[in-house]
Amino acid sequence: MIRGETTVEVPLLELDAVTVSYRLPSQGMFGLSRAFRAVDGVSLAIACGESLGLVGETGCGKSSLARAVYGLAPIADGAVRFDGVDLAIATATERRAIRRGMQMIFQDPGGSLNPRMRIEALVAEPLEIHGVGNRRTRKDKVVEVLEAMGLAADAVARFPHELSGGQRQRVAIARAIVLEPTLVLADEPTSALDVSLQAQILNLIAALRRDMGLALLFVSHDLDVVGHLCDRIAVMYLGRIVESGPATEVLASPGHPYTRDLVASSPVPDPDRPIRSAVATGDPPNPAAPPAGCRYHPRCVHATDICASESPVLTRIGADRLVACHHAERVMGGKSGQRNP
Repeated sequence: MIRGETTVEVPLLELDAVTVSYRLPSQGMFGLSRAFRAVDGVSLAIACGESLGLVGETGCGKSSLARAVYGLAPIADGAVRFDGVDLAIATATERRAIRRGMQMIFQDPGGSLNPRMRIEALVAEPLEIHGVGNRRTRKDKVVEVLEAMGLAADAVARFPHELSGGQRQRVAIARAIVLEPTLVLADEPTSALDVSLQAQILNLIAALRRDMGLALLFVSHDLDVVGHLCDRIAVMYLGRIVESGPATEVLASPGHPYTRDLVASSPVPDPDRPIRSAVATGDPPNPAAPPAGCRYHPRCVHATDICASESPVLTRIGADRLVACHHAERVMGGKSGQRNP
């Protein structure tokens, strides 16, 4: 596993070999509960103003990792540092500053917004918690932020159920940025919306990131969305990062067979381009009992004996590419890699 894969010296957010474990319920009358590693030794870094897309299929651990960064999932091992401060040993004052500087947009706005609170109270709540302004200035700030989200001023008096799904997600985004954070964690913020609303919300997030200089951790299973929105991509499979690098390079020339299959399975909205076909075989393994060696080897057409026995480490390919594959040079068409210390 690597430490600090970004080129900056002091990243805004740094994950160092983070592991997130859950206890599975016991099976049978005398069965013992087992530990399930949803995230297994992940190291990532995000610089100020940078956007990182975390991609992978459902169940790979993306949301668990984002929730662990935000303090909503247990970290069994490793460290999370925000602006150089280790969250596990931060003082009360440091924790308060971290909470203000790091906000999250959840996948389902219907579940993340209190149905008993009006929109004004929902968006003003972070300001009240952190003692920002007085009642009048907070109300003005709420109206200003909601208008920036494209919502009418009369939305402040409504309840969440009186708004459409797209409007509720705009309220969720408003609540996340009202404190003017430096980092936003977005956990598939458009997956519950239809296609037309998805485009609006994505354009809104892109505009906010540009205007506010936000750093962004964007969790998604949609490579096209991540390629449009993010500077870098990290690909996750069964709890581990298998590839990372600049978004354009990773999508144009994947170095891991799983990344290549993800790109191949992504639909191409162009009738003149040939249909790409994925080459993965078999079904995804049980995440609670991942295979030995490379976790992708049972489905990989490039797998050899070493893949079944030895787990590959992240290998540096070029200046800013990392791939965990014994045969990355074959996957990339002859490009060679150098093992990262």
